[in-house]
Amino acid sequence: MQDSQIIRTEYSEVMKKSYIDYAMSVIIARALPDVRDGLKPVQRRTLYDMHELGIRYDKPYRKCARIVGDTMGKYHPHGDSSIYEALVVMAQEFKKGMILVDGHGNFGSIEGDGAAAMRYTEARLAKLTQDAYLADLDKDIIDFVPNFDETEKEPAVLPVRIPNLLVNGAEGIAVGMATSIPTHNLCEVIDAVKAYMKNDEISTKQLMKYIKGPDFPTGGIVVNKDDLLSIYESGTGKIKIRGKVDVEEMKGGKKRLVISEIPYTMIGAGIGKFLNDVCALVETKKTSDIVDISNMSSKEGIRIVIELKRGADALNLTNMLYKKTRLEDTFGVNMLAVADGKPETMGLKKIIEHHVDFQFELATRKYKTLLKKEQDKKEIQEGLIKACDVIDLIIEILRGSQSVKDAKACLVTGKTENIKFKSGISKKMAAMLRFTERQAQAILDMRLYKLIGLEIEALMKEHEETLSNIARYEDILNNYDSMADVIIADLDRIKKEYGRKRRTVVENGEEAVYEEKKIQEQEIVFLMDRFGYAKTIDVAAYERNKEAADSENKYILSCMNTGKLCIFTNTGKMHQIKVLDLPYGKFRDKGLPVDNVSNYDSTKEQIVYLCDSEQLRFAKLFFATKQGMIKKVEGTEFQVSKRTIAATKLSEDDEVVSVGVTADNLQVVLQSKDGYFLRFSAAEVPEKKKGAVGVRGIRLKKKDELECVHLFCEGAEYKTNYGGRELVLSRLKEAKRDGTGTKPRG
Repeated sequence: MQDSQIIRTEYSEVMKKSYIDYAMSVIIARALPDVRDGLKPVQRRTLYDMHELGIRYDKPYRKCARIVGDTMGKYHPHGDSSIYEALVVMAQEFKKGMILVDGHGNFGSIEGDGAAAMRYTEARLAKLTQDAYLADLDKDIIDFVPNFDETEKEPAVLPVRIPNLLVNGAEGIAVGMATSIPTHNLCEVIDAVKAYMKNDEISTKQLMKYIKGPDFPTGGIVVNKDDLLSIYESGTGKIKIRGKVDVEEMKGGKKRLVISEIPYTMIGAGIGKFLNDVCALVETKKTSDIVDISNMSSKEGIRIVIELKRGADALNLTNMLYKKTRLEDTFGVNMLAVADGKPETMGLKKIIEHHVDFQFELATRKYKTLLKKEQDKKEIQEGLIKACDVIDLIIEILRGSQSVKDAKACLVTGKTENIKFKSGISKKMAAMLRFTERQAQAILDMRLYKLIGLEIEALMKEHEETLSNIARYEDILNNYDSMADVIIADLDRIKKEYGRKRRTVVENGEEAVYEEKKIQEQEIVFLMDRFGYAKTIDVAAYERNKEAADSENKYILSCMNTGKLCIFTNTGKMHQIKVLDLPYGKFRDKGLPVDNVSNYDSTKEQIVYLCDSEQLRFAKLFFATKQGMIKKVEGTEFQVSKRTIAATKLSEDDEVVSVGVTADNLQVVLQSKDGYFLRFSAAEVPEKKKGAVGVRGIRLKKKDELECVHLFCEGAEYKTNYGGRELVLSRLKEAKRDGTGTKPRG
């Protein structure tokens, strides 16, 4: 048994190395596409597996479960869900510029519906994929590498003939980096590649004469055309996209907005969120011009209809949708891909440069393989032609031979010792034969019908064709222009067969300017019942129902409809509500829970004071807590823009008991739970900041706590109920702050 050796290593170094290895594995082997074929490993493996299974575009569909299982078992040892998701995305027309998989069954929808389970769906390769992604795999044009368990061979890259990275784009999140490449129009990209091949000094600006900008499968409008040049030069930036909105006339002079194209970023749950956002605009009274919204989208395309009131400003409403919803959105571009084994952010020209280099590499390997095959054919053809001229001698050699070995030796080296000839002349002629090994084998394998005149003629014609092919292939391999012509011809063929018109409009759109209707300022009455349901009503409606309103509601407050309300809670927080967020209507309307329009949580907090924010401008607020701490705070400290702030600082297990407007000429009476009352002048309460705890107002006995605070004018009679009887607080003896107080006699 060998002695074990302990290797001491710095722990941080081990962790660092392990994490870097993991990160690079995710970057290279999972999340980022290769710049050459524009595919992630899972996509490449899935397409190759379909090719190997023979699921071609002209063959019947096969179950996706079969494809996923085979891919996972042979090439991609990760979760089946990741393989199936990749397969589904390659079949979704609304996500890819050109679909690579022809799906049969439920492959999801643009509105976010997921695909059916893989056991139900079927798929096969799309014609483009077969034609431009997987062609010529038998011609040794790419390298094959061992799979994860070295039982199979898989392609290191697919021989893709078009710049798939641009045509289909890419999205992926790796470790510490992410890629986001928009889709482009196939015809425009091919034209740009041809332009680069004719002039490799071409600038990005000149390339953009061919590639106008992104071409999203969902259409839409790119509105920042001037920013595209810097985006395509650097490989990073932000593209602004809008949905397409048309105005349609209806009966009775009404209009409706019809959204027929959406931003690419709205695919999926974004459509549902857009519909909710439009409803929210109506509910919050941002607009009153929208009567109805309906989603009429189908397999034929997107159709979202927004019906408007008669006389509504359609243009202003369209701009409102752009400003307030995701109908105008931003697509973040980060053209990151794996180039030469390393992740790299590339501009448009760099991506095309890598693609063209890859095409020349593919073409070189392809035509070297074809040239080798033609040269082999030439050798055999020349041998057969030569054999036809001396066929009688060859037959004599074969008849006089004892074995195939002797006959072959005679044909190749002229060795005649073991062969019987009819004459010495034949023997001399046989000794002069010098066929190659391959030619000799072809002669031995030749059938007699090949000696027919027409067959010999066909052989001569085939030989001429072979010589022509050899000359052509040698010209392609030795001449840059000839190889470029072949690549361009292939691109033209693909463009003619698969090209389609651009769907996304690229322009310099004007900034969406939405003019909000000015709300007519008016005084209203805020009502909130004991269950926390709040609403606002007209002052006249309140006056008509004053008695019922006063008896049914816990809080009643007069305020302006453009103002804010402040809710002070026992937890020491202040929540603000915009009055406009509250429902305005009839007296008998139910209202809305305050929790719905503010950060106030009725399950965890209790309201101790509610007021109009304008009331705080000239007021001072008096705070008192359960542990007897008190202070005065300038009201302007609470006039803030935030929805929630800390109104006061509290000690542990303390809470706010009372908040109220105070002044120096008022009297304060603090009432404890055990029945102690302390009266003193409000002038004794120090003014503090809202972030301060305050000072002690009353000395509490053990387990006692402050229960109530009474504020009243000096000289006025102020009564309260205590212990089932009436108590006149204004008759209590005035003391100093921080006393123990007195307990009224029973």
